[in-house]
Amino acid sequence: MKIELLVNSGCSACAQAEAIWRLVADERELELAVLDIAQTAGAARVAQLALKAVPALLVDGELKAVGVVCLEDARQLTQAAPLKAHAMLSRMGMFFSRENRWFIVSAQIYLMLAGIGLVLNGSLLSDSASRPAFLHLFTLGFMLFMIYGLGAHMLPRFTGNPLVEGSAGAWLQMGLAHLGVTAYAAGYLAGWQALTLGGAVCAWGSLLIFSLRVWPVLWSSQRN
Repeated sequence: MKIELLVNSGCSACAQAEAIWRLVADERELELAVLDIAQTAGAARVAQLALKAVPALLVDGELKAVGVVCLEDARQLTQAAPLKAHAMLSRMGMFFSRENRWFIVSAQIYLMLAGIGLVLNGSLLSDSASRPAFLHLFTLGFMLFMIYGLGAHMLPRFTGNPLVEGSAGAWLQMGLAHLGVTAYAAGYLAGWQALTLGGAVCAWGSLLIFSLRVWPVLWSSQRN
């Protein structure tokens, strides 16, 4: 993608436009040419397009705007250009987001509760009636939350598509998952099938939300 920005050296708006487009050029794989209309190439472009004012923007030879294009609009205009490696890494994030950290912490808590429960209850090596409750703290609690935390963190790195963080869906997913795990285990302990079923429904609900969140990451129509 080729970006041509026609400017005048004595124009403050042109300086603003150039700063915006140099920022975008640092993010995307594109060719940026800043043409001063006082120079031969810039003057020829102005004459060709019969421009009356600058800054003016051309994308692949087509006039797209006259005036300063804001940063958000500039990024929209260049969505087809691939992200540079450092910009892609920035979009994906180097560190765990807050919700992903809580998913991982929750997984560790359920792992400890499952181990402690199996040992203290004496059901680690026996088939007591309460054993399924503690086993599900491991299989449904530890494993599900670990998948949620690591999946949301790693999938953007494998696909190059960013995941929206800090969304209400992530926290709703977490709440349903916690409710599902605790209700499922408590239902086994108390022998209440309705409570166990309710827990299973909540757990499946959290899985559905997770699937909806990562779907654009896996199958995004825009490959950056």
